[in-house]
Amino acid sequence: VQLQASGGGLVQPGGSLRLSCAASGSGLSRNVIDWYRQAPGKQRELVARIFSGGSTNYADSVKGRFTISRDNAKSTVYLQMNSLKPEDTATYYCRLGPYWGQGTLVTVSS
Repeated sequence: VQLQASGGGLVQPGGSLRLSCAASGSGLSRNVIDWYRQAPGKQRELVARIFSGGSTNYADSVKGRFTISRDNAKSTVYLQMNSLKPEDTATYYCRLGPYWGQGTLVTVSS
């Protein structure tokens, strides 16, 4: 399994970005997919999780602003991020079991 994360960039506070995590190989539709993030000098933290049946969990810090979703036909999981704050600045990683994507940098700054 290989995971390719994309969609990061520079955005102003209050703006939006959509991250994508494309999976090659099999298994995306049957597995839990996570988005993590790691800010400079901080530990990596779980941001959002989507289960195979479609249910989701979110970190308290992003509830109501971030939405995780999946398109099994495209083997892709998305993280829609709205109302972004400077504290959302981090490198975002997707994870499927023991497999990690390479990370995509999100910078929220005016």
